[in-house]
Amino acid sequence: MQFENQVAISSGAASGMGLLFAQNFAALGGNVVMCDVNEPVLMEKVAEINRQGKGRALGVLCDVRDYAQVCNVRDQAVKEFGRIDIMANFAGGTAVRMRGIHRADYPEFPDVPIEVFDWGLDVNLKGPFYFAHAVMKQMREQKSGLVINIGSITGMEGDGYGAEYPTAKSALMYGFTKSMAQFGAPHGIRCVCISPGPVLTRANMANMKTMLGRAADPQEIIDLVLFVASEKGKFINGENIMIDGGRNAMKRG
Repeated sequence: MQFENQVAISSGAASGMGLLFAQNFAALGGNVVMCDVNEPVLMEKVAEINRQGKGRALGVLCDVRDYAQVCNVRDQAVKEFGRIDIMANFAGGTAVRMRGIHRADYPEFPDVPIEVFDWGLDVNLKGPFYFAHAVMKQMREQKSGLVINIGSITGMEGDGYGAEYPTAKSALMYGFTKSMAQFGAPHGIRCVCISPGPVLTRANMANMKTMLGRAADPQEIIDLVLFVASEKGKFINGENIMIDGGRNAMKRG
């Protein structure tokens, strides 16, 4: 899998799988536009990639909840590299965790402040929606491109407390990915969702059961993303691909 002369945007790229995707993509010869709300850390990671002397990285500050900032990322990518081949929507996270909500303070779903759930829906659903809407203008002109959404096993299982996260992820995994594939196909644009089970981006993910008895290494998820983005994955479109160690196939109860 080689990506010379190709250009990807990675959201949530200051850390986690968004960063790992950017590092891998650049190491394989591609140019990557990295965006995140954490500008100091983002620029450090951009500089690290550029020191490797392979694919180039560009950092752009972006809150994915702000459509104007999303469009600025698109415009900077086109200005710097002339095209956008891959949009990888990694930015996201469970609102009750990301916003520091504790069950002791808000023990049940109706008690969680609605602005917390607003944040989660905006980041996890509207963010990818905004990016797809923005970059597909450029991809339509090119007559090529790929939008990669990141789902979650939680989109299959639900969560009676942090409900905004599975709600957003389920929408990405099915309605949104299929809709973007339907629009994009006549223009040479694909849309695919990759949905992990537990991933060791956080230590407590190791406590989630899978049929294989372990959580995924983040690189395993990125390897699948890279395969879908490569020439080898060109026939995959409009699909949600589970990579969960068999968790979704386990017996319930």
